[in-house]
Amino acid sequence: MLTKISDTCFYIKGHVNIGYATIDGKGLLIDSGLDKGAAKKIIKILKQHDLPINFCIITHGHVDHYGGAAYLQREWGVKLFASKIESAFVQNPILEPIYLWNGAMPIGELRNKFLEGEEAHINNILNEGIQTMGPFLFEVLPFPGHSYGQIGIIFDGVLYAGDSYFGRKVLDKHKVPFIVDAKATINTLEKISFISCHGAIPGHGDFEVEFQKTIVENIKCHEDIKSFLLTSLKNAKNGISMDDLQTQLFLQYELTPANIGSWLLYRTSYTAYISSLIEDGFVSVSIKDQKLFLNFEQN
Repeated sequence: MLTKISDTCFYIKGHVNIGYATIDGKGLLIDSGLDKGAAKKIIKILKQHDLPINFCIITHGHVDHYGGAAYLQREWGVKLFASKIESAFVQNPILEPIYLWNGAMPIGELRNKFLEGEEAHINNILNEGIQTMGPFLFEVLPFPGHSYGQIGIIFDGVLYAGDSYFGRKVLDKHKVPFIVDAKATINTLEKISFISCHGAIPGHGDFEVEFQKTIVENIKCHEDIKSFLLTSLKNAKNGISMDDLQTQLFLQYELTPANIGSWLLYRTSYTAYISSLIEDGFVSVSIKDQKLFLNFEQN
């Protein structure tokens, strides 16, 4: 279903929201969905409304946002754009399973369409600032945290925010959002809270004119997780292993991953929170009894 925000800005509501803008007979997608099937649905919807498609911006290199791009490029000649680091994941999709599997060649179970999409070629790299693409004039904003080089787009007063934040129902469902950098995630959220625009649409959630309350809830979610981990470390008088603290997090938030990929995604988020606590000087990491061990640091 195509939802109209303004005369030029739209989005296709779904498990992953697909942004769309049109001006002067040209069409711009923001993200492309999970796979070829998702891309075909996008094309079908645009055809129903007699809308063009010429360009696609990939906000970040997670397969649910770039997986349909190869089909759009191959079958419809759509030109693809992304930030420099995220383009590496779109053009080398095995990189996500690799980093989830601690940098080793990933096992077959991780090489599925939910973690490794079809390779696509990025036509041009997007940098921060005001950019042009055909008749489109828009601003590119760096939104790192959920991924390394994620970007958001402001076009005609609408913020297409990627996965820089999540809708409230999504937060409630997943409890521990996927991130790779906790500090950058919170900094990005704080930056978004001060952006002046007509409204914002996240990759997962609803379009909101007054989105600031949702941003506050996202910040609170991350701060609460960090607080829980720090309190747990304070209570572990002789320290605790990385694995044991991760188990405590899973129990606290009732995380029940259905497969290895889901477990690894949660572990990456957990590691990101721990990294921020280490870098901020609250926690030290060492090796004890052949395990990574964490200790609370008295300041």
